[in-house]
Amino acid sequence: MIDERVLAVDWGSRRIGLAVSDPTRTIARPLGVIGHVSRVIDAQAVIEIAESHQVQLIIVGVTYDENHGLSPIGRRCSRFADQVRMLTDIPVVLWDEDLSTAKAKQSAVDINIPRKKRMGHRDAAASAHILQDYLDRQKNVK
Repeated sequence: MIDERVLAVDWGSRRIGLAVSDPTRTIARPLGVIGHVSRVIDAQAVIEIAESHQVQLIIVGVTYDENHGLSPIGRRCSRFADQVRMLTDIPVVLWDEDLSTAKAKQSAVDINIPRKKRMGHRDAAASAHILQDYLDRQKNVK
């Protein structure tokens, strides 16, 4: 049994969604949202959360353009990931977020969360979608 949690980050220019895996790296659950302040302060906050949940890996969602290169937002997410790497020994990897926000929005609609309450939930849910995709793909690689 693996006993290593993974933290996923859905970085945004206003909010940062977070999700964490169970110790067996099977199930992702939304953890919450923090407000964007600056790259350094955001990175420090993510590291503190990672350490408090005893994670062994941090996944940062990024977006790609039609040429399979990082999109402008993807590059900003990558720079954020670089900042996290500079401040911690926890490994950080980039992961294609592949419409995670749209999936999170649809999930909220499907379970009838009122429109006014969806915003913060959507960011955390998007990070959970990113993390679940990562966990599922890693399971298939083994």
